[in-house]
Amino acid sequence: MKYVDEFREKKLIMNLADQIKRSATGEYTFMEVCGGHTAAIHRFGIPSLLPPGIKLISGPGCPVCVTAVDYIDRLIALSFTRGVAVATFGDLMRVPGTVSSLSEARAGGADIRVVLSAYEALEIAWSHHDLNVVFPAIGFETTAPGTAVTVLKAASEGTENFFVLNAHKVMPPAMEEIIRGGTHIDGFICPGHVSVITGSSAFEFIPRNYSLACVITGFEPTDILSAILMLIRQISDNNPRVEIQYNRAVTPAGNVKAQEFMNEVFEPCDAEWRGLGVINSGGLTLREKFVNFDAGASFNIEVPHHEPDPVCICGEILRGVSRPDECVLFATACMPVHPVGACMVSDEGACNAFFKYHVHE
Repeated sequence: MKYVDEFREKKLIMNLADQIKRSATGEYTFMEVCGGHTAAIHRFGIPSLLPPGIKLISGPGCPVCVTAVDYIDRLIALSFTRGVAVATFGDLMRVPGTVSSLSEARAGGADIRVVLSAYEALEIAWSHHDLNVVFPAIGFETTAPGTAVTVLKAASEGTENFFVLNAHKVMPPAMEEIIRGGTHIDGFICPGHVSVITGSSAFEFIPRNYSLACVITGFEPTDILSAILMLIRQISDNNPRVEIQYNRAVTPAGNVKAQEFMNEVFEPCDAEWRGLGVINSGGLTLREKFVNFDAGASFNIEVPHHEPDPVCICGEILRGVSRPDECVLFATACMPVHPVGACMVSDEGACNAFFKYHVHE
Protein backbone atom coordinates (compact mmCIF):
# COMPACT_ATOMS: atom_id res chain seq x y z
CA MET A 1 0.00 0.00 0.00
CA LYS A 2 2.85 2.36 0.79
CA TYR A 3 4.25 1.75 -2.70
CA VAL A 4 0.96 2.81 -4.33
CA ASP A 5 0.49 5.79 -2.02
CA GLU A 6 3.76 7.38 -3.08
CA PHE A 7 2.37 7.69 -6.63
CA ARG A 8 -0.97 9.08 -5.40
CA GLU A 9 0.31 11.67 -2.94
CA LYS A 10 -1.90 14.73 -3.30
CA LYS A 11 0.84 17.31 -2.91
CA LEU A 12 2.93 15.73 -5.68
CA ILE A 13 -0.10 15.43 -7.97
CA MET A 14 -1.04 19.09 -7.53
CA ASN A 15 2.58 20.15 -8.03
CA LEU A 16 2.74 18.28 -11.34
CA ALA A 17 -0.61 19.76 -12.42
CA ASP A 18 0.74 23.24 -11.62
CA GLN A 19 3.91 22.60 -13.64
CA ILE A 20 1.81 21.47 -16.59
CA LYS A 21 -0.30 24.64 -16.44
CA ARG A 22 2.81 26.82 -16.36
CA SER A 23 4.55 24.88 -19.15
CA ALA A 24 1.61 24.64 -21.56
CA THR A 25 1.85 27.58 -23.93
CA GLY A 26 -0.58 26.41 -26.61
CA GLU A 27 -2.95 23.62 -27.52
CA TYR A 28 -1.88 19.97 -27.43
CA THR A 29 -3.53 16.69 -28.35
CA PHE A 30 -2.03 13.54 -26.89
CA MET A 31 -3.21 10.01 -27.62
CA GLU A 32 -2.86 7.11 -25.22
CA VAL A 33 -2.75 3.72 -26.93
CA CYS A 34 -3.08 1.51 -23.87
CA GLY A 35 -6.43 0.49 -22.44
CA GLY A 36 -4.92 0.52 -18.96
CA HIS A 37 -4.02 4.18 -19.46
CA THR A 38 -7.51 4.96 -20.76
CA ALA A 39 -9.09 3.49 -17.64
CA ALA A 40 -6.58 5.19 -15.31
CA ILE A 41 -6.95 8.61 -16.94
CA HIS A 42 -10.69 8.62 -16.33
CA ARG A 43 -10.61 6.84 -12.97
CA PHE A 44 -8.19 9.40 -11.51
CA GLY A 45 -9.88 12.39 -13.16
CA ILE A 46 -6.71 13.43 -14.99
CA PRO A 47 -8.52 15.67 -17.53
CA SER A 48 -9.92 17.80 -14.70
CA LEU A 49 -6.36 18.62 -13.61
CA LEU A 50 -5.27 19.87 -17.02
CA PRO A 51 -5.64 23.29 -18.63
CA PRO A 52 -8.28 23.56 -21.40
CA GLY A 53 -5.63 23.54 -24.12
CA ILE A 54 -4.60 19.94 -23.43
CA LYS A 55 -6.77 17.25 -24.99
CA LEU A 56 -6.35 13.54 -24.26
CA ILE A 57 -7.81 11.07 -26.77
CA SER A 58 -7.97 7.29 -26.69
CA GLY A 59 -6.52 5.11 -29.43
CA PRO A 60 -6.69 1.39 -30.28
CA GLY A 61 -5.26 0.24 -26.95
CA CYS A 62 -7.91 -2.28 -25.90
CA PRO A 63 -7.25 -5.76 -27.36
CA VAL A 64 -10.87 -6.83 -26.94
CA CYS A 65 -12.07 -3.68 -28.69
CA VAL A 66 -9.92 -4.10 -31.81
CA THR A 67 -10.85 -7.76 -32.30
CA ALA A 68 -12.85 -8.09 -35.52
CA VAL A 69 -16.50 -9.17 -35.55
CA ASP A 70 -15.69 -12.04 -37.93
CA TYR A 71 -13.29 -13.46 -35.33
CA ILE A 72 -16.05 -13.55 -32.70
CA ASP A 73 -18.37 -15.23 -35.21
CA ARG A 74 -15.74 -17.91 -35.89
CA LEU A 75 -15.30 -18.56 -32.19
CA ILE A 76 -19.04 -18.96 -31.74
CA ALA A 77 -19.19 -21.38 -34.68
CA LEU A 78 -16.29 -23.37 -33.20
CA SER A 79 -18.00 -23.51 -29.81
CA PHE A 80 -20.98 -25.30 -31.37
CA THR A 81 -18.75 -27.81 -33.17
CA ARG A 82 -19.10 -31.31 -31.80
CA GLY A 83 -16.19 -32.30 -29.55
CA VAL A 84 -14.84 -28.74 -29.24
CA ALA A 85 -14.57 -26.58 -26.13
CA VAL A 86 -13.56 -22.92 -26.27
CA ALA A 87 -11.44 -21.83 -23.28
CA THR A 88 -11.36 -18.04 -23.26
CA PHE A 89 -10.46 -14.98 -21.23
CA GLY A 90 -13.53 -13.64 -19.46
CA ASP A 91 -13.48 -10.20 -21.05
CA LEU A 92 -14.10 -11.75 -24.47
CA MET A 93 -17.38 -13.34 -23.38
CA ARG A 94 -19.67 -10.38 -23.99
CA VAL A 95 -18.05 -8.91 -27.12
CA PRO A 96 -20.85 -8.72 -29.71
CA GLY A 97 -20.54 -10.85 -32.80
CA THR A 98 -22.89 -10.47 -35.73
CA VAL A 99 -25.90 -12.06 -34.04
CA SER A 100 -24.72 -13.07 -30.57
CA SER A 101 -21.80 -13.27 -28.15
CA LEU A 102 -19.84 -16.08 -26.53
CA SER A 103 -21.87 -15.53 -23.38
CA GLU A 104 -25.11 -16.02 -25.27
CA ALA A 105 -23.66 -19.04 -27.07
CA ARG A 106 -22.79 -20.65 -23.74
CA ALA A 107 -26.32 -20.02 -22.53
CA GLY A 108 -27.46 -21.79 -25.69
CA GLY A 109 -25.49 -24.94 -24.87
CA ALA A 110 -22.04 -24.31 -26.34
CA ASP A 111 -19.04 -25.60 -24.37
CA ILE A 112 -17.31 -22.35 -23.46
CA ARG A 113 -15.09 -22.07 -20.38
CA VAL A 114 -13.44 -19.05 -18.82
CA VAL A 115 -9.71 -19.33 -18.09
CA LEU A 116 -7.06 -16.96 -16.78
CA SER A 117 -4.26 -18.04 -19.11
CA ALA A 118 -3.43 -20.05 -22.20
CA TYR A 119 -1.70 -22.58 -19.97
CA GLU A 120 -4.96 -23.19 -18.08
CA ALA A 121 -6.61 -23.96 -21.43
CA LEU A 122 -3.79 -26.42 -22.15
CA GLU A 123 -4.40 -28.11 -18.81
CA ILE A 124 -8.03 -28.63 -19.78
CA ALA A 125 -6.82 -30.36 -22.94
CA TRP A 126 -4.55 -32.61 -20.90
CA SER A 127 -7.42 -33.51 -18.58
CA HIS A 128 -9.92 -34.23 -21.38
CA HIS A 129 -8.24 -36.24 -24.13
CA ASP A 130 -11.54 -36.71 -26.00
CA LEU A 131 -12.07 -32.92 -26.23
CA ASN A 132 -10.49 -30.48 -28.67
CA VAL A 133 -9.74 -27.33 -26.70
CA VAL A 134 -9.50 -24.01 -28.57
CA PHE A 135 -7.90 -21.00 -26.89
CA PRO A 136 -8.76 -17.57 -28.39
CA ALA A 137 -5.32 -15.97 -28.55
CA ILE A 138 -5.94 -12.23 -28.47
CA GLY A 139 -3.95 -9.32 -27.12
CA PHE A 140 -0.83 -7.36 -27.96
CA GLU A 141 2.83 -8.05 -27.21
CA THR A 142 1.86 -8.30 -23.54
CA THR A 143 -0.03 -11.58 -23.87
CA ALA A 144 1.64 -13.06 -26.97
CA PRO A 145 4.64 -14.46 -25.01
CA GLY A 146 2.27 -16.43 -22.77
CA THR A 147 0.59 -17.96 -25.80
CA ALA A 148 3.98 -18.72 -27.34
CA VAL A 149 5.26 -20.49 -24.22
CA THR A 150 2.04 -22.51 -24.02
CA VAL A 151 2.32 -23.62 -27.66
CA LEU A 152 5.94 -24.64 -27.05
CA LYS A 153 4.85 -26.64 -24.01
CA ALA A 154 2.06 -28.32 -25.97
CA ALA A 155 4.55 -29.20 -28.70
CA SER A 156 7.08 -30.62 -26.25
CA GLU A 157 4.39 -32.82 -24.66
CA GLY A 158 3.05 -34.01 -28.01
CA THR A 159 -0.40 -32.61 -27.27
CA GLU A 160 -2.80 -33.18 -30.15
CA ASN A 161 -6.06 -31.73 -28.81
CA PHE A 162 -4.99 -28.15 -28.03
CA PHE A 163 -5.41 -25.34 -30.55
CA VAL A 164 -5.28 -21.56 -30.69
CA LEU A 165 -7.47 -19.31 -32.80
CA ASN A 166 -4.90 -16.61 -33.19
CA ALA A 167 -5.64 -12.88 -33.30
CA HIS A 168 -2.53 -11.50 -31.62
CA LYS A 169 -1.64 -8.00 -32.76
CA VAL A 170 1.38 -5.72 -32.43
CA MET A 171 1.11 -2.08 -31.49
CA PRO A 172 3.75 -0.09 -33.46
CA PRO A 173 2.15 -0.65 -36.91
CA ALA A 174 -1.24 0.44 -35.54
CA MET A 175 0.29 3.63 -34.17
CA GLU A 176 1.79 4.32 -37.58
CA GLU A 177 -1.62 3.69 -39.19
CA ILE A 178 -3.16 6.25 -36.82
CA ILE A 179 -0.59 8.83 -37.93
CA ARG A 180 -1.00 8.06 -41.62
CA GLY A 181 -4.78 8.04 -41.27
CA GLY A 182 -4.77 11.74 -40.47
CA THR A 183 -5.79 11.75 -36.81
CA HIS A 184 -4.32 14.96 -35.42
CA ILE A 185 -2.02 14.33 -32.47
CA ASP A 186 1.04 16.08 -31.08
CA GLY A 187 2.40 13.10 -29.21
CA PHE A 188 1.80 9.60 -27.91
CA ILE A 189 1.46 8.35 -24.36
CA CYS A 190 3.01 5.03 -25.33
CA PRO A 191 1.72 1.74 -23.91
CA GLY A 192 3.21 0.72 -20.58
CA HIS A 193 2.68 -3.05 -20.48
CA VAL A 194 3.51 -3.54 -24.16
CA SER A 195 6.74 -1.58 -23.68
CA VAL A 196 7.82 -3.89 -20.86
CA ILE A 197 8.08 -6.58 -23.54
CA THR A 198 9.14 -4.60 -26.61
CA GLY A 199 11.33 -1.98 -24.93
CA SER A 200 11.25 1.69 -25.89
CA SER A 201 13.25 1.00 -29.04
CA ALA A 202 10.09 -0.30 -30.75
CA PHE A 203 8.75 3.27 -30.94
CA GLU A 204 11.88 5.10 -32.07
CA PHE A 205 10.55 5.31 -35.64
CA ILE A 206 7.77 7.69 -34.54
CA PRO A 207 9.89 10.73 -33.63
CA ARG A 208 12.41 9.84 -36.33
CA ASN A 209 9.91 9.55 -39.19
CA TYR A 210 7.00 11.68 -37.99
CA SER A 211 8.51 14.17 -35.51
CA LEU A 212 6.02 13.27 -32.80
CA ALA A 213 6.81 13.25 -29.09
CA CYS A 214 6.59 9.92 -27.23
CA VAL A 215 6.65 9.07 -23.54
CA ILE A 216 6.22 5.60 -22.05
CA THR A 217 4.52 5.87 -18.69
CA GLY A 218 2.99 3.91 -15.84
CA PHE A 219 -0.57 3.84 -14.59
CA GLU A 220 -0.64 5.97 -11.45
CA PRO A 221 -1.75 9.64 -11.40
CA THR A 222 1.78 10.94 -10.99
CA ASP A 223 2.98 8.67 -13.82
CA ILE A 224 0.44 10.04 -16.28
CA LEU A 225 0.86 13.67 -15.25
CA SER A 226 4.64 13.32 -15.46
CA ALA A 227 4.30 11.91 -18.98
CA ILE A 228 2.12 14.84 -20.07
CA LEU A 229 4.67 17.30 -18.69
CA MET A 230 7.48 15.48 -20.49
CA LEU A 231 5.55 15.58 -23.77
CA ILE A 232 4.95 19.34 -23.43
CA ARG A 233 8.63 19.93 -22.77
CA GLN A 234 9.66 17.86 -25.81
CA ILE A 235 7.37 19.99 -27.97
CA SER A 236 8.57 23.24 -26.40
CA ASP A 237 12.19 22.22 -27.01
CA ASN A 238 11.37 21.04 -30.54
CA ASN A 239 13.10 17.79 -29.66
CA PRO A 240 10.71 14.88 -30.23
CA ARG A 241 12.03 11.58 -28.93
CA VAL A 242 11.05 8.47 -26.98
CA GLU A 243 11.38 8.98 -23.23
CA ILE A 244 10.81 6.39 -20.52
CA GLN A 245 8.93 7.73 -17.52
CA TYR A 246 7.99 4.17 -16.48
CA ASN A 247 11.62 3.26 -15.80
CA ARG A 248 10.73 0.99 -12.90
CA ALA A 249 9.46 -1.52 -15.48
CA VAL A 250 10.60 -0.49 -18.97
CA THR A 251 14.06 -0.54 -20.55
CA PRO A 252 15.21 0.33 -24.09
CA ALA A 253 15.72 -3.35 -24.98
CA GLY A 254 12.65 -4.76 -23.23
CA ASN A 255 12.20 -8.37 -22.16
CA VAL A 256 14.57 -10.19 -24.51
CA LYS A 257 13.54 -13.66 -23.35
CA ALA A 258 9.85 -12.94 -24.01
CA GLN A 259 10.77 -11.60 -27.44
CA GLU A 260 12.67 -14.82 -28.18
CA PHE A 261 9.62 -16.93 -27.31
CA MET A 262 7.40 -14.80 -29.56
CA ASN A 263 9.85 -14.93 -32.45
CA GLU A 264 10.20 -18.70 -32.15
CA VAL A 265 6.46 -19.35 -32.36
CA PHE A 266 5.09 -16.40 -34.36
CA GLU A 267 5.92 -14.41 -37.45
CA PRO A 268 4.49 -11.06 -38.59
CA CYS A 269 1.36 -11.00 -40.72
CA ASP A 270 -1.21 -8.54 -41.99
CA ALA A 271 -4.11 -8.32 -39.55
CA GLU A 272 -7.57 -6.82 -39.39
CA TRP A 273 -8.12 -4.29 -36.62
CA ARG A 274 -11.64 -3.16 -35.81
CA GLY A 275 -11.93 0.45 -36.93
CA LEU A 276 -8.56 0.49 -38.68
CA GLY A 277 -8.99 -2.20 -41.31
CA VAL A 278 -6.17 -4.51 -42.38
CA ILE A 279 -2.81 -3.25 -41.13
CA ASN A 280 0.38 -4.37 -42.84
CA SER A 281 2.41 -6.50 -40.37
CA GLY A 282 -0.11 -5.53 -37.70
CA GLY A 283 -0.47 -9.04 -36.33
CA LEU A 284 1.26 -12.31 -35.55
CA THR A 285 0.61 -15.73 -37.05
CA LEU A 286 1.89 -19.16 -36.06
CA ARG A 287 4.99 -20.28 -37.90
CA GLU A 288 4.68 -23.26 -40.24
CA LYS A 289 6.25 -25.67 -37.72
CA PHE A 290 3.37 -24.98 -35.30
CA VAL A 291 0.51 -24.99 -37.82
CA ASN A 292 -0.94 -28.15 -36.23
CA PHE A 293 -1.97 -25.96 -33.28
CA ASP A 294 -3.80 -23.48 -35.54
CA ALA A 295 -7.56 -23.83 -35.02
CA GLY A 296 -8.20 -21.90 -38.21
CA ALA A 297 -6.28 -24.46 -40.25
CA SER A 298 -7.48 -27.52 -38.30
CA PHE A 299 -11.23 -26.89 -38.33
CA ASN A 300 -13.26 -26.10 -41.43
CA ILE A 301 -15.16 -23.12 -40.06
CA GLU A 302 -16.58 -20.67 -42.57
CA VAL A 303 -18.58 -17.65 -41.47
CA PRO A 304 -20.06 -14.98 -43.73
CA HIS A 305 -18.47 -11.56 -43.58
CA HIS A 306 -20.70 -8.84 -42.17
CA GLU A 307 -20.13 -5.13 -42.21
CA PRO A 308 -20.11 -3.48 -38.76
CA ASP A 309 -23.21 -1.75 -37.41
CA PRO A 310 -23.20 1.65 -39.17
CA VAL A 311 -24.76 3.37 -36.16
CA CYS A 312 -22.05 2.26 -33.70
CA ILE A 313 -18.98 4.51 -34.03
CA CYS A 314 -16.59 2.19 -32.17
CA GLY A 315 -14.22 2.34 -35.15
CA GLU A 316 -14.06 6.13 -35.07
CA ILE A 317 -13.46 6.06 -31.32
CA LEU A 318 -10.58 3.60 -31.76
CA ARG A 319 -9.02 5.95 -34.32
CA GLY A 320 -9.32 8.87 -31.93
CA VAL A 321 -11.53 10.93 -34.22
CA SER A 322 -14.69 10.71 -32.05
CA ARG A 323 -15.52 10.64 -28.36
CA PRO A 324 -17.78 8.00 -26.83
CA ASP A 325 -20.49 10.53 -25.94
CA GLU A 326 -20.71 11.53 -29.61
CA CYS A 327 -22.27 8.15 -30.40
CA VAL A 328 -26.09 8.17 -30.47
CA LEU A 329 -26.08 4.73 -28.82
CA PHE A 330 -23.90 5.77 -25.88
CA ALA A 331 -25.62 5.44 -22.48
CA THR A 332 -28.93 4.63 -24.18
CA ALA A 333 -28.98 1.45 -26.24
CA CYS A 334 -25.31 0.78 -25.44
CA MET A 335 -24.28 0.36 -21.80
CA PRO A 336 -21.97 -2.07 -19.97
CA VAL A 337 -24.90 -4.34 -19.05
CA HIS A 338 -25.92 -4.67 -22.71
CA PRO A 339 -23.10 -3.45 -24.97
CA VAL A 340 -23.74 -2.83 -28.64
CA GLY A 341 -20.12 -2.07 -29.49
CA ALA A 342 -16.87 -3.70 -28.36
CA CYS A 343 -15.61 -0.45 -26.81
CA MET A 344 -18.29 -0.75 -24.13
CA VAL A 345 -17.41 -4.32 -23.11
CA SER A 346 -13.94 -4.30 -21.58
CA ASP A 347 -12.91 -2.25 -18.54
CA GLU A 348 -10.14 -0.94 -20.82
CA GLY A 349 -12.56 0.18 -23.52
CA ALA A 350 -12.96 3.93 -24.05
CA CYS A 351 -16.77 3.78 -23.97
CA ASN A 352 -16.79 1.67 -20.82
CA ALA A 353 -14.42 4.05 -19.01
CA PHE A 354 -16.31 7.12 -20.23
CA PHE A 355 -19.62 5.61 -19.10
CA LYS A 356 -18.25 4.64 -15.72
CA TYR A 357 -16.67 7.97 -14.87
CA HIS A 358 -18.40 10.61 -17.01
CA VAL A 359 -21.97 9.53 -17.71
CA HIS A 360 -23.17 11.89 -14.96
CA GLU A 361 -21.95 14.80 -17.06
